[in-house]
Amino acid sequence: QVQVVDSGGGLVQAGGSLRLSCAATGTIFNIHTMRWYRQAPGKQRELVAAITSGGITDYADSVKARFTVSRDNAKNAVNLQMSSLRVEDTAVYYCNVEHSPVKWGPRTQYWGQGTQVTVSS
Repeated sequence: QVQVVDSGGGLVQAGGSLRLSCAATGTIFNIHTMRWYRQAPGKQRELVAAITSGGITDYADSVKARFTVSRDNAKNAVNLQMSSLRVEDTAVYYCNVEHSPVKWGPRTQYWGQGTQVTVSS
């Protein structure tokens, strides 16, 4: 079983920065793409950033040039550095990890519990 724990949220003023962290623990074999999602009140959960096991990244248009996703494969960890934060970035941020027991086998997605990010004006 894989557990995912995300952390690092908090309250910050607009223009400020925060760093979110996420680590997968438990019985781990192969971690594939790691993603950050967010969900604001009354809105659907949306993909913010993703990083493959090879380090290829992808971002939502709304966060490009402001957020940076990185990972430490040795620690099964992924981080999200958020800069130039805006009020509209306020949301619960969730870490998502793809895992498979066999490298080319079926993958299961695991979610963190979420961490609140609040950006004040």
